[in-house]
Amino acid sequence: MEDRFADWSFPEIIEGRPTIYNWVVQSVEGFKLGYKTDIGAFSYINATHGVEIGDYVQIGSHCAIYSTSTIDDRQGRVVLKRNCRIGSHSTIMPGITIGENTIVGAHSFINRDLPDNIVAFGSPVKIIRNLE
Repeated sequence: MEDRFADWSFPEIIEGRPTIYNWVVQSVEGFKLGYKTDIGAFSYINATHGVEIGDYVQIGSHCAIYSTSTIDDRQGRVVLKRNCRIGSHSTIMPGITIGENTIVGAHSFINRDLPDNIVAFGSPVKIIRNLE
């Protein structure tokens, strides 16, 4: 992994504008980006109530992370802990924490907290197994 991120640097993040990697943050003041993260193109992050992405996190393309939902009036900080991985086209709802080293499969709807060191996927997300 270190070779892959040899030239990594924090991208410039401007309110509502795509980064060099083509992902967008709304409410930049509530966004915290960890070291050597990888966020896929066309992902959307709403950080109105806080989004914290830890070091070495990987997020696939076309993902959506919401700290607020106008559909059901939910809101809350989203935390993606160190080294977790989120598959492409997944959606993370407000107030969710995803644990360290946890892997979430593609097209998952994450509407509950996920602990450290597990594999989960589905809509809604379900824990499939523990990581050894």
